[in-house]
Amino acid sequence: MDISWEDVRLFLAVAEAGSVSGAARRLRWGQPTVTRRLALLEHALGEKLFRRSVAGAALTTAGERLLDPARRMAEWAGEVGRAAASTDRAVTGLVRFTAPPFTAFDFLAPFAAFLGERHPGLRLEVLSSMQYLDLPRGEADLALRVQPPPRQPAGGERGQRPGSELALLETFHFENAVFVSRALRARLPRGPLRLNALPWIAWAAPWEELPPNPQLRAQLPGFVPAFTSDHFLVNLAAAEAGLGAMVLPRVAHRFQRASTLVPLEVDLGEFQRGTLHLVCAKSALDVPRVRLVADLVRAELRRAAAAAARAAAARRSLR
Repeated sequence: MDISWEDVRLFLAVAEAGSVSGAARRLRWGQPTVTRRLALLEHALGEKLFRRSVAGAALTTAGERLLDPARRMAEWAGEVGRAAASTDRAVTGLVRFTAPPFTAFDFLAPFAAFLGERHPGLRLEVLSSMQYLDLPRGEADLALRVQPPPRQPAGGERGQRPGSELALLETFHFENAVFVSRALRARLPRGPLRLNALPWIAWAAPWEELPPNPQLRAQLPGFVPAFTSDHFLVNLAAAEAGLGAMVLPRVAHRFQRASTLVPLEVDLGEFQRGTLHLVCAKSALDVPRVRLVADLVRAELRRAAAAAARAAAARRSLR
């Protein structure tokens, strides 16, 4: 029988989210709609695809057989969408950009205003996410990531799926630093500070394994933060209120907002250096609006890298 792409997308969302409610959030559908359409799909196939319980939705044997072809179909759908978009030579429309919360807040949001002024026909959608979105499937057009894309087989491997190859467009190196409010800085001892002298703001579940939590636990036995939340802006507000210290990138760019936080000269060890990688599906570069946004972001990252190098040199000269 024929299965529509919409049904495959529904199945894949439930399989990867592990629940009907998670699939509904991912698809931006109502949960009753997902439940109803999944029941219709299973009825048409004559087999159950999931075992549902209070713990979520687990694949049956029939569902497991469908999973890999569904993933391949999702990548094909992304490739078809990019091929269709590449025929439109007008640099207008929507570009979807995913990045970690700090980068989305500090850089991409003000960059979107700059983009809108220079190219009024372009719109930027910023997806602030802790999880990597699937670029080959078209879940986003561009990404700034802390990890580089996996290395592709030389010469293209037989069976490699279309659109699965990612392009690394730019790598941006920066320094991390410890930031606190001026009020908290005034309460801290003078002179060099150690990590254990600071009250810390860190991630709560489900993000407790993201930096800086593991790094702080490794360096501070029995580490207990002064404050935790699962949202970047909540943590930032706590730091600005003087509740504790945050590890943030020490980056200077021309869209930077004024901040009430000040950096401390604290040794973060291996965590002192950070990296961001600008990534997209290779075929996305054939889409004029995506290439334009990518080129503009690359230029801004290079400008910021040069500014950071000058600032680091100035700090070294003062020591």
